[in-house]
Amino acid sequence: MKVRVLGCSGAIARDCKTTSFLIDGQILVDAGTGVGDLTLQEMVAIDGVFLSHSHLDHVAALPLMVDAVASQRTRPLNIYALAGTIAALKAHIFNDVIWPDFSRIPSLSAPFIRFVEVSVGERVRLFGKTVEVLPATHTVPAAGFAVNAGAGNWIFTGDTERNPALWARINQLPVSMLVIETAFSNREKELAKKSLHLSPHSLSQELDCIAKGVRFPIFITHTKPAETELIMAEIQRFDQTQPFGPDVTHDIRWLRAGQEFDI
Repeated sequence: MKVRVLGCSGAIARDCKTTSFLIDGQILVDAGTGVGDLTLQEMVAIDGVFLSHSHLDHVAALPLMVDAVASQRTRPLNIYALAGTIAALKAHIFNDVIWPDFSRIPSLSAPFIRFVEVSVGERVRLFGKTVEVLPATHTVPAAGFAVNAGAGNWIFTGDTERNPALWARINQLPVSMLVIETAFSNREKELAKKSLHLSPHSLSQELDCIAKGVRFPIFITHTKPAETELIMAEIQRFDQTQPFGPDVTHDIRWLRAGQEFDI
């Protein structure tokens, strides 16, 4: 299973694209501005989109992508999301005011997109992979995802603050790679807490929830561009990054757009 990082920034700037991951060229996890780097042919090949939540940095490119490839598709694009996320998209984006309602165009019987409601704990089987919906704790209905193609799981936390239910499930799964957000530095840890994001301080407490003796690569995502270097420096204070030293507790790395991983 190949995971391509299209975007993993918490905001935009030059070379900073917001959250989106492409899995085996067929499944899109979130649809931030990184989707704009795909060719038309690559966008046409996507047949399933899993959205963690409705915030703009995770859905901004979705309406534009659908518009770009709608005439080249022969069947609706399935968009998998929580009920609250679907309701937000229908009310605020695909509402014939901000953007056409492609769930009704060109017809109700043959629309360009189809919303598929999922719930936490549900598993969706798609293109030889299983996508499990994981719990997230955020300011709007939100989820993370575990994607498995027969080996270990690629796990994406989505936007979340302290999340005991997530770790309870992660500790039951074989994990090949964890992508976890850390949106704010410690100097803004109160803002992180209020907006239900992680800072290095709360991240360290969350990583303590990993079962003892279990080790897998942990990639930090969703950093604000102006604070990325500070955030990673603060993370290094509680846990070393590469090159590994004798006291390493976790294998923590910074995620970057353009990276590809074989899981």
